[in-house]
Amino acid sequence: MSFKDLPAGARPREKLMAQGAAALGDAELLALLLRTGVAGKNVLQMAQELLDGFGGLAGLLHAGLDDLKRIKGLGGTAKRAELTAVLELARRALAERLKERAVFDSPEAVKHYLQLHIAARPHEVFAALFLDAQHRLIALEELFRGTLTQTSVYPREVVMRALHHHAAAVVLAHNHPSGCAEPSRADEAITQTLKAALALIDVRVLDHMIVTRGQTLSMAERGLL
Repeated sequence: MSFKDLPAGARPREKLMAQGAAALGDAELLALLLRTGVAGKNVLQMAQELLDGFGGLAGLLHAGLDDLKRIKGLGGTAKRAELTAVLELARRALAERLKERAVFDSPEAVKHYLQLHIAARPHEVFAALFLDAQHRLIALEELFRGTLTQTSVYPREVVMRALHHHAAAVVLAHNHPSGCAEPSRADEAITQTLKAALALIDVRVLDHMIVTRGQTLSMAERGLL
């Protein structure tokens, strides 16, 4: 079922043209990309089921081509390719913003950027944002996976990557798949260990952010750095 089969007041395209993109919900925006639904399911219903199945926009932004292929109605390559391209553009747009401006000129952009990259991962991921002397983004790297402990996060590897990027500062980040953003004692210990190791090469740790679906907690804002 396509847009033309929807009631006039429920058509996202007309609503966007009349009220602007900000007036549309997530499912409505996604429906614009999908354009058509499947037998017995209109495009808005399909868009909402897609969001529900991936845990919202954050989960969908991590979906790969193979993940999308398993969704009824996305078996064709054209629709999957278009959706994947748009999701990648969203990630790149935020990265460009962080490369042009000091990250803490727009702290919310940093949090959104991390949401796009690691919030929906089913396992723990430890990452670092390497920054230049003006605190602009050089690169984001996922360095470790699995349950984070002091023995699974290697300071030597983080130091080597900081030297590789000629970084002046870093923002550390990891996700909590459990959904609880509160830092653990292990999180605090890892932060202090890495802070001391990076200080030896004159690289500052500006923050350590803990990411869950829909929330990003700053340890610096908590006074834990």
